[in-house]
Amino acid sequence: MKLHSQISGKGQPMVILHGFLGMGDNWKTLSKAYAKAGFEVHLLDLRNHGKSPHSQDFNYEIMAKDVNEYFKDKGIKKAVLIGHSMGGKVAMYFACQHPELLTHLIVVDISPRYYKPHHDDILERLKTLQQTKLTSRKEADAILKEKINDNGVRMFLLKNLKREKDNTLNLKPNIDVFINNKENIGQALPQHFIYEGETLFIKGEHSDYISEGDKDLINKHFRNFKIQTISNTGHWVHAENPKSFLSETLKFIS
Repeated sequence: MKLHSQISGKGQPMVILHGFLGMGDNWKTLSKAYAKAGFEVHLLDLRNHGKSPHSQDFNYEIMAKDVNEYFKDKGIKKAVLIGHSMGGKVAMYFACQHPELLTHLIVVDISPRYYKPHHDDILERLKTLQQTKLTSRKEADAILKEKINDNGVRMFLLKNLKREKDNTLNLKPNIDVFINNKENIGQALPQHFIYEGETLFIKGEHSDYISEGDKDLINKHFRNFKIQTISNTGHWVHAENPKSFLSETLKFIS
């Protein structure tokens, strides 16, 4: 599958994978900073997200395969790979299968363990948006607000709206496939997967996606890792404290 991407800057390739219900656009501000620091930054939209094609197949194995195809297509021989949340799982999968293609791996606020499905309210609200003839973002926000109190989460989800030719609003992601495959989103990394390259796990200070108990499991899969906590952040670490995030990641890569 040919993934949609936005490329900026010149230098060593850096590939960034967004989280569930996100898109490459979420990383635009940081991508400018990385480009300025001397990287050729590739912001990917993973399958069923953003402007990338939709498909009934949706799991980590197939998403890692998409990323490998992207590397081949763009002639990328070695890259820094950054993945947030679901994108972090894709990045872990890819690193274990194609270690020769990476110089550094950065996994943002996710561990290799299994996570129970926990997006039901969000998916249910997005399904309602999909079934409603929407004409304004305000209208869409009111529907989301019925189940989602967090304003930041709603703003993040509203970025998934696109304007159609008839002036109505529609959703970019493939909501039905996410509902049908919600177990796959929390999948653990296969037990035999091991990556020995340099790996940085970034944890949000107020997030519970990486817990103290995850360290042994991380160590089992990633033989050369360190964990860095970014202060004043929850799960969206890169968006909540971009300055510290940029500084820590550049320090690790250099």
